[in-house]
Amino acid sequence: MIDSSLKDIAAALRDRKVSAVELATESLARIDAGNARINAFVTVDHDGALTAARAADARLAAGNGGPLTGIPLAHKDVFCTEGVLTTCGSKMLSNFVSPYDAHVVSLLKAAGTVMVGKANMDEFAMGSSNENSHFGPTRNPWNTDKVPGGSSGGSAAAVAARMVPIATGTDTGGSIRQPAALCGITGIKPTYGRVSRYGMIAYASSLDQGGAFGCSAEDCAVLLSAMAGHDPRDSTSLEQGPEDFARECTQVGAQPLAGLRIGLPKEFFAEGMSDDVRAAVEAAIAEYRKLGATTVEVSLPNARLAIPAYYVIAPAEASSNLSRFDGVRYGHRAAEYGDLNDMYCKSRAQGFGGEVKRRILVGTYVLSHGYYDAYYIKAQKLRRLIANDFATAFEQCDVIAGPVSPTVAFGIGEKSDDPVQMYLSDIYTIAVNLAGLPALSHPAGFGAGNLPVGLQLIGNYFGEARLLGTAHQFQLATDWHRQAPAGF
Repeated sequence: MIDSSLKDIAAALRDRKVSAVELATESLARIDAGNARINAFVTVDHDGALTAARAADARLAAGNGGPLTGIPLAHKDVFCTEGVLTTCGSKMLSNFVSPYDAHVVSLLKAAGTVMVGKANMDEFAMGSSNENSHFGPTRNPWNTDKVPGGSSGGSAAAVAARMVPIATGTDTGGSIRQPAALCGITGIKPTYGRVSRYGMIAYASSLDQGGAFGCSAEDCAVLLSAMAGHDPRDSTSLEQGPEDFARECTQVGAQPLAGLRIGLPKEFFAEGMSDDVRAAVEAAIAEYRKLGATTVEVSLPNARLAIPAYYVIAPAEASSNLSRFDGVRYGHRAAEYGDLNDMYCKSRAQGFGGEVKRRILVGTYVLSHGYYDAYYIKAQKLRRLIANDFATAFEQCDVIAGPVSPTVAFGIGEKSDDPVQMYLSDIYTIAVNLAGLPALSHPAGFGAGNLPVGLQLIGNYFGEARLLGTAHQFQLATDWHRQAPAGF
């Protein structure tokens, strides 16, 4: 049953063909059987899941169920969960049990979902491969020698391996879209501010955004509808009411996308993309043309500057956000130290991994006296230029399409010693976060080694429903999103 769409699972639950307890038991059994192979979960909450499932069955029996009542899901381990470990993939928080729920967790609890566990991730969401976790790398279910992408690799791998039908993630520079692409599932990052960051452990506050994973665009739309909405506890939360993001996920005529203009940035289709990814992306765009869409070339001239701008802004914000982890109030504290300053130094040196330390040092440097204007202010100016490029492009098109990642999933350890090459994995995704736009990745075929390729769709602000509806029409005409890795 876990393999079915959310719509079909919800119907089976509503008609009492299956119970929430049976679904949770199936999900937990799949995790127990497969997690040793892919390491998608840091924590599996058997007792909590079955308790939530029994409550969901009671709601369903009383006729009070909704589209997510009784549905098993995984939360990325960046979301605080009351009474459950929230590690953020770090030794620093390996003993931290949150005393409260993140806003996203509260909303999904209220919707009746059944959390089965917390998904592995790059430490403090810093990474593109899920190799930076204190708990070991997550492995791609399509080939366990390959990475699943990051930083939400655990969430993506869990959905791809059909351990859960849906999962939450966060996206700071591509951390939902890239693992969705490499694992052959659908993932969406909404407009910045759509999903509350309250209780979502911060990496880069002006870039972080919660989002959804599912096998299909329609499943992501249902999950995102329950996650989004204004939260007064988050000063960056948009004052937008609840919205049905699945409203355009309908079945229409032979050319359902007639009139849709898809922009193809010439910078995305220049050098850098591997031949197998290019072939799959171009075939997917051809399918969109069959569905009635037209394509137009657009330009994002400053997109090439997105990575240098991002790797000034994000580390700067990280160095500030991570200063709270000092060994005093919660988290890891060094066992032996001489004085308070020694405790700070040893606790942070022991608690943070190499990539986190690298970004803290870079961020502290670019914010220091004499370098703030030269680096940080210039990066923020570039950010505005990048956003302006998108605004100009959307005068000529309705959505923008292109690759998610320049290659299919690469080998575990292949880029670990070359941070710059690792950072280039996000070359097609980072500009979206700098502009605060919504974007999704959906399966578009397979490349070398029979590994998944994703197509990225970028929308204008608040254009999530259109993006999801567009991807849904593609998925009605193709079956890439129904493909599952063998053995799961």
